[in-house]
Amino acid sequence: KLVRAALGTNNVDTCARVCHSATGYGLKHTLGESAGTQAFTSVTKADVIMVIGANPTDGHPVFASQLKRRLRQGAKLIVIDPRVIDLVRTPHIEAAAHLQLRPGTNVAVINALAHVVVTEGLANDAYAEERCEVDTYRKWKAFVSQEKNSPEVTEAISGVPAALVRKAARLYAAGPNSAIYYGLGVTEHSQGTTMVMGIANLAMATGNLGREGVGVSPLRGQNNVQGSCDMGSFPHEFSGYRHVSDGPTRSLFEAAWHAKLASEPGLRIPNMFEAALDGS
Repeated sequence: KLVRAALGTNNVDTCARVCHSATGYGLKHTLGESAGTQAFTSVTKADVIMVIGANPTDGHPVFASQLKRRLRQGAKLIVIDPRVIDLVRTPHIEAAAHLQLRPGTNVAVINALAHVVVTEGLANDAYAEERCEVDTYRKWKAFVSQEKNSPEVTEAISGVPAALVRKAARLYAAGPNSAIYYGLGVTEHSQGTTMVMGIANLAMATGNLGREGVGVSPLRGQNNVQGSCDMGSFPHEFSGYRHVSDGPTRSLFEAAWHAKLASEPGLRIPNMFEAALDGS
């Protein structure tokens, strides 16, 4: 608000645009909104917890303490990460499955998990067909069912044993409450958006959205990055992800803030440096 209303410019940016832009695009196009689906306290109701490309004990210690408490109570853990993070084996906790994939093979692994869910009849068709676009859902099922997406074929790509992929997929699908938490190992990646969509598709296909203990939750790169996006710290969006170029939206904010607001998106961080150097 200070930058837009007082300084009269949209030149404001946040690291969320970079570190989780894949989440923004991927979840927006699958679930309809770019934020995580759950409050963090939801983990206390999860029966199976999948952690992908994240190290919560180091990066998100407050959430990790809730996560570890739930694991000590008997929830099962699946870790998908090239690294052996602390959660794989730590006092009173051991992962039921650690898929130690080769870096760069995220999408192959998520499609292999989906292959098992679909071909072994573990998908919740009634849930998905009631809530998802039915044609798209059926096309997705046909795609992931192809032999090229089977754990046995993708093992050569990812390095993850087929039996381990099948074990993890069955565990996740069985739930009954299964949650996915993912980090920058998913999003800061050339395949980031595709992987986020793959994660969301897996959650929808198994009915793991819309109640406590389930969901798709990005573990953001810095403290309250999600709040930063929500509050409108992007150069192109006001609070609530509303675009600055939209006339009615701008009028709303102008009335509330008693200021004339710019209609063109502002500069991103790298452009700000260039503009500062060339004096514009």
